[in-house]
Amino acid sequence: MTPAVVEDEPGRRLGGPRLLQRLPIVLRLVIAVAAAMSLVLGGAAALVYWRVETALDQQLDADLATYHHDLVRDLRAGRSLSGPDGSAYQILDRRGRIVAASGLVRTERLLTAAEIKAATDGATIHRDIGGLLPLDPHTLRLTAERVRPSHQRTVIAVAALRRGHRDEALRELLAQLGIAAGLTLLAASYVGYRTARAALDPVERYRHRAATLADGAPRIRLPVPEDRDDEITRLGHTLNQMLDRLEASAERERRFVADASHELRTPLSLLRAELDVALHRPRSADELIETLRSVDAEVQRLIDLSNALLDLEELGSSKHITRAPEDLAELVDTAISADVQAAAHAGRSLTVDAASTTVNVDARWLRPAIGNLISNALRHGQGDVHVTATATEGRLRLTVTDEGPGFPPEFLPRAFDRFTRAEASRTSEGSGLGLAFAAAIAAAHGGTAHAENTPTGSAVTLDLPC
Repeated sequence: MTPAVVEDEPGRRLGGPRLLQRLPIVLRLVIAVAAAMSLVLGGAAALVYWRVETALDQQLDADLATYHHDLVRDLRAGRSLSGPDGSAYQILDRRGRIVAASGLVRTERLLTAAEIKAATDGATIHRDIGGLLPLDPHTLRLTAERVRPSHQRTVIAVAALRRGHRDEALRELLAQLGIAAGLTLLAASYVGYRTARAALDPVERYRHRAATLADGAPRIRLPVPEDRDDEITRLGHTLNQMLDRLEASAERERRFVADASHELRTPLSLLRAELDVALHRPRSADELIETLRSVDAEVQRLIDLSNALLDLEELGSSKHITRAPEDLAELVDTAISADVQAAAHAGRSLTVDAASTTVNVDARWLRPAIGNLISNALRHGQGDVHVTATATEGRLRLTVTDEGPGFPPEFLPRAFDRFTRAEASRTSEGSGLGLAFAAAIAAAHGGTAHAENTPTGSAVTLDLPC
């Protein structure tokens, strides 16, 4: 037969397994429970039926063997043949003709021609007449074998007993097992349905709450009970963590846009002002060159600011750090090479104390972080700048110190925030992203950044695993 199919989409047909997958989870669980329970109940019923049938057959076979023994004994002794209630006998000659028989089977021969031949050859015949279904009042179990009465020809003695009581007991057992299995299956399906509903109700609540989130409601989290620790509860906690990350990502994007628009507004306004002034009246060549230099400086500031914002966003969104073995002394020397000349022009010294050891870091990001700290010290600090780099017990500690007035106390808690400047004691040069960039790189490595004042100036430290 061709399996039933239903139309899913135009041009497509959906078979049984695919149709089952489209059913609700609760219904699929109930079907699975019902199928499993059907197998279990069917196996249990078959086992019970087999055990009862075996016991009844053993008893019937024992009674039949006793009756057959008595029949053969009487036949050999020449006594009249008889038997208990529900018994029957036939005595057949070698040609299969009925020589003697009880009233129940007086006219119909109980053995086939093949069985008569087998019994004549010495075999013992043992079989049933009639089946369990349909109902038949004349079902028998018989046994037959060759017998030679004294001074007579060999005959075949057939002893039979009615199977009515045995078959009736088995039919009643089948009916009781069917009723019990049906009721048990209904109960198991109901319990499975209620259990599945109870297990999936939290998921449905999560779905309703997620629909509220999809409508744009802020700061909504899934209702996860705190007094349980099961699969659904852990799913709720995971989804809430995901929502936290999504909200943090959205907040980071909003902050990026706000920071970019705020910081780009000033250089763009200055560019517009410079160009407006230059176009307001005719200018000499020197004035135009000065204007272009000012414009070039603002354009460079825009480029630096855009690059810094993009680097921060890359670190904050992916934290993609690729560690590789690096020589610490060479790493620091490379990082400060761009600032050595700037320090010399300012009449200040830049010294390094770095251990010659191998560290496992991402040099692509760590070099500009060190460079930012040094540039920040040269731009805003005073006196000599000193870089210390040590690696002990799997931790890399990088410290940049200067001899300036230090950070204002109110600035220290927010020193690593974006676009924050210590305006009270430092000039307004720079974008306020240097320390934030260094802190982001430390965090991406799994470390921290710390700023403090020292008796001789200020110090910024990066502490990260290596």
